[in-house]
Amino acid sequence: MSSIFGIILALLAIGFGMILKGAPMASLNNPAAYLVIFGGTAAALFVAFPFREMKKFPKLLKIALFEPKLLPQPRQIARLIACAEVAKKDGFLALEGIAESTDDPFFKKGLEMIIDGYEAEFIEDVLFEEVEQIQMRHQAGALIFTQAGTYAPTLGVLGAVVGLIAALGSLSEIEKIGHSIAAAFIATLLGIFSGYVLWHPLANKLKRISKREQESKLLIIEGLLAIYGGILPGALEKKLTVHLPMSEREAYETIDKAAMLEEMSA
Repeated sequence: MSSIFGIILALLAIGFGMILKGAPMASLNNPAAYLVIFGGTAAALFVAFPFREMKKFPKLLKIALFEPKLLPQPRQIARLIACAEVAKKDGFLALEGIAESTDDPFFKKGLEMIIDGYEAEFIEDVLFEEVEQIQMRHQAGALIFTQAGTYAPTLGVLGAVVGLIAALGSLSEIEKIGHSIAAAFIATLLGIFSGYVLWHPLANKLKRISKREQESKLLIIEGLLAIYGGILPGALEKKLTVHLPMSEREAYETIDKAAMLEEMSA
């Protein structure tokens, strides 16, 4: 939701700025400028990227605007500690109930490989390879928005040139020249605004979301491999809680581990 708040704040700032500068808000009613900027940006993206990647644009936009919820790190660690308790008490096969009930495909895959008795080196290779592939897909998605942010300001210059051509075509009508020139620069305004307030920030947001997801998965890998290596729950807790800042360590201490284990095994 922070992205939506930021976009609204930017629109308000630009709007009040125009009013304070005496620029008429009615000048924003310029369909040609919107067509050149947003239509041109879309066209450039279709030239630069294949359809199979462009089809993901609406989904990526939704992710950037409405950041998906990840399991907080304190609960992630508590979940791994609970798995260590189960493995210590009843063996790896007892983790099957947790694997079946979890809605995290990555966590489930790791648990299933432990239950099936694969070698630790193989489990590590598979999980790290999956993280790497996820990172590559995320980078490809963020690149679409980065490129849009590069194209839009340049298209703003193109839109201004088109507007100036129209203005120069009406030199005989002096009253229209000022209005035409002002309208020409609306495309530049839209290009810069969309590039540096929408596309580049949204690309950065996707990169940050990707980084958080990778950190979560790396924590899972570290925990699962430690469990498979037979580490005691207390030692695992000390090992994993170093990833938490002090404020989140306090949140971790308040988690009901027994209730979480019952929920996971349900």
